[in-house]
Amino acid sequence: MNGPARPLHTMLARPRALLGALALALVALGAACGAEGTERALHVVTIDRQVDGALVSYIDRAIDHAEDSSGRAVLLRIDTPGGEIGAMKEIVGRIERSSVPVITWVGPPGAEAVSAGTFIAMAGHIAAMAPSTTIGAATPITATGEDVEGDLGRKVTNDTVAFARGVAELHGRNADWAEAAVREASSATPNEALELNVIDLVAATETELLVAVEGRAVQLIDGRIVTLQLATAPWVENELNAYERIVAFLGDPFVVMLLLLIGMAGIATELFFAPGTFVPGVAGALALLLFFLGVGTLLPAEAALAFVVLAVLLLVLELFLPTGGVLGSGAALALAFAIGIGIGQGSTDLSIERLLVIVLAVIGVIALLLAAFLAYFAARYWAPTKQPEGESADST
Repeated sequence: MNGPARPLHTMLARPRALLGALALALVALGAACGAEGTERALHVVTIDRQVDGALVSYIDRAIDHAEDSSGRAVLLRIDTPGGEIGAMKEIVGRIERSSVPVITWVGPPGAEAVSAGTFIAMAGHIAAMAPSTTIGAATPITATGEDVEGDLGRKVTNDTVAFARGVAELHGRNADWAEAAVREASSATPNEALELNVIDLVAATETELLVAVEGRAVQLIDGRIVTLQLATAPWVENELNAYERIVAFLGDPFVVMLLLLIGMAGIATELFFAPGTFVPGVAGALALLLFFLGVGTLLPAEAALAFVVLAVLLLVLELFLPTGGVLGSGAALALAFAIGIGIGQGSTDLSIERLLVIVLAVIGVIALLLAAFLAYFAARYWAPTKQPEGESADST
């Protein structure tokens, strides 16, 4: 038996309290994320792997963090064998567009900045090397380590030469040597690089480097002159986050080929060999999207959107096809990938704005999926049925 109806304000009191608590929690989290003690700090980035899409995301995020928190400078600690030309150009462009000074240091001793790493090192507003390091050998080669032959080889070489000269000239460095590093695979030791005006100084340690650059003035791309004052600046070590590590794993050539094979085999099996089993098709679709993310065909935001679209499509099909939950499970996985990408990109600087965007995006997707389910349920079970003529409603 139902009791007396409660007043409306009593019924709303508990939801209001929950919403208030949620709002306070979000504000507190945002304040905590903003109070990292990184104001006016030196942001340190370690490049100790090949140059690829994951490194682009990492450096872009680190420089964004320095800019958003009024950092004094960014220090790139470089030790790389090189990598993709396209990724290198994106990194160099991001360094040149930075609104805070970027210092590049090939170190510690024994490190190298060869191939694509040469241009990243030369792109710094101040470029330095540690003793017993090398720079250069930037001739373009194929992914298998072979020379690029014919007209394509000349095209790639000439384009890389023009880019190398542009990077050197922007910072008043030796453009002729930069060209020789591409055409003739020229390399240089720290002292040679200093004498040839490829770098600005030689420093054995980061501490020695910061002492040497203290008080130096650098000019940013917008024309502003910034005087480096790093002696008392706190250090912020930026590392690859979980998302970037996963993207780096997905970008591994072996993993890329494996995902492509799984994707093609799964789709082919679903279409031609075992139609109606659904498992190969779902696995193939997920693998192909991960493949496109790994090779860089899909940007993170585009990949997240593609996973959301796939999740909605699979869930709608689950409502109309007897799959035993296979498509629904695939939808859950696709949605998890989409949310993971969204959270992963903002994991270093999780501001209240980014948190709210993530929360609203998740709520929107859930609402869309729920609406699709309710529409199906209403059409299937709530549609009025017509009684046969002459049959009463209480007949058996």
